[in-house]
Amino acid sequence: MKKQSKSIIAAAVLIGLLIPSTMTACGFENTGTGSLGWFFDVIVQLSAGMWASLELFFLTLIFSMPLGLLVCFMRRSRIKIVGIIATIYISIMRGTPLMLQLLVVYFGPYFLFKTPLSTEYRFYAAIIGFSLNYAAYFAEIYRSGIQSVPQGQYEAAKVLGYTHSQTFMKIIFPQMIRNILPAVTNEIITLVKDTSLAFAIAFVEMFTLAKQISAADSNIMPLFVAGLFYYIFNAVVSSTMRIIENKLDYTKR
Repeated sequence: MKKQSKSIIAAAVLIGLLIPSTMTACGFENTGTGSLGWFFDVIVQLSAGMWASLELFFLTLIFSMPLGLLVCFMRRSRIKIVGIIATIYISIMRGTPLMLQLLVVYFGPYFLFKTPLSTEYRFYAAIIGFSLNYAAYFAEIYRSGIQSVPQGQYEAAKVLGYTHSQTFMKIIFPQMIRNILPAVTNEIITLVKDTSLAFAIAFVEMFTLAKQISAADSNIMPLFVAGLFYYIFNAVVSSTMRIIENKLDYTKR
């Protein structure tokens, strides 16, 4: 109950940080003065970046996690060339900076096909770059989770007459999910902070806005407000993943 309470509190604070943007969108304006009014103004200015960061975060997860499973299957494939391709892909994605990958995805079409770059493409390039990068990490996490399942589970499924697909979906996959949750949580937390790297392709997310406001006002406090957002969002993610992990842990039932 205490852990759930902490999660609820963190979520409430996160929602509180996003409320000013909703109020502004509905036509309400802040007329307060002093430190509270200043804090409200900073939150309003950062709110567009907050939503952009959240969009980038959730869409990256939606695309990278299934793609990572596909890369994992390729990595474990009995077809040698397929396994080699997956291994090279993982090696490149994990061995080069994410910022460089974002630049390649964004500027690549222009240099290869002379396609003009649009402002809208920055968002798509960020999603593609993050998804390709994190898919490689998730693929290795999935592979370690599959390998952690005892060989006896496969033998038992074979005795019961299960096919390969039935064995994976009904026996291996549920155990894999339980085993990889801590590692997946770490990657998700890293993703929350990595969204700030989208500034490399001039995609305006929250930390970019915070730096612009800080430079314009000659005040470092907007950066601390941005840091507070990242901290609270990570607290929500950690608490949520911990609840899921506890529910899947049969030893605690």
